Amino acid sequence: MGAGPEGDAVSKVNLFYLSHGGGPMPLLGDPGHRQMVESLQAAAKRFPIPSAILVVSAHWEEGVPTLTSGANPPLIYDYYGFPEESYSIEYPCPGEPVLADKVRAALDQAGIDSKLDGERGFDHGLFVPLKLMYPEADIPCVQLSLVNSLDARAHLAIGQALADLEYDNLLVIGSGFSFHNMRAFFDRSDTEADTKNAQFQDWLAETCAGADLTEAERTERLARWDQAPSARFCHPREEHLLPLHVCYGMAGRASDDVEPVTVLGKDSRMFYWFAS
Repeated sequence: MGAGPEGDAVSKVNLFYLSHGGGPMPLLGDPGHRQMVESLQAAAKRFPIPSAILVVSAHWEEGVPTLTSGANPPLIYDYYGFPEESYSIEYPCPGEPVLADKVRAALDQAGIDSKLDGERGFDHGLFVPLKLMYPEADIPCVQLSLVNSLDARAHLAIGQALADLEYDNLLVIGSGFSFHNMRAFFDRSDTEADTKNAQFQDWLAETCAGADLTEAERTERLARWDQAPSARFCHPREEHLLPLHVCYGMAGRASDDVEPVTVLGKDSRMFYWFAS
């Protein structure tokens, strides 16, 4: 997705930053996730059926970017206190070691240390949204970790390193949540919560999709995201936002579409970049 002489980027892959909801609840018929479920099911129809999917999950942090490289990764039920059926969900998609190798090579070429993990499975940041989008579980997948420094510029750089990744008909998914204040989901005592959330969601949509921003300005805004209105209210810890930074780093341009979605009564956003 390298930038042209005028700074315009040419997309080689489809990219999608999604809000994946609360644990396995989207798969259990929770009414607070109904709109999100419908949005993800519709989103799958907006992309050509991918040859493979690379998922950047908010639920995996390592010292360096790390990739699942097994041929058949198991599922990791990385949530607690849910009904028994939550721990028997199946999503038997295969891995894609060739894609993992290509991603690692691209990171290494950019001077970013990375590693492969042939034993790690897929966490719910992958299998929950993909079970909704591609229920047949027949598309090979690779999961990419965050870096545990949670540094915004580091995640922009990871995306930039993958901007010219060569893999035909690849879909890259940033699996996070644009609002992730867990206390606010269940504590209704803060009467300003929705106003504060709206301030940040509006800022995020403007930052990622605003046509009047240069890419240097867009990059700097995302690098300094915690200075945005109500940023730390919406993200006391930023791991659910950073998959967006990787997606934007790969795209290098304004998103093609911004979709509002209500999850558990809270406004959130999803962002699309379509291959040119």
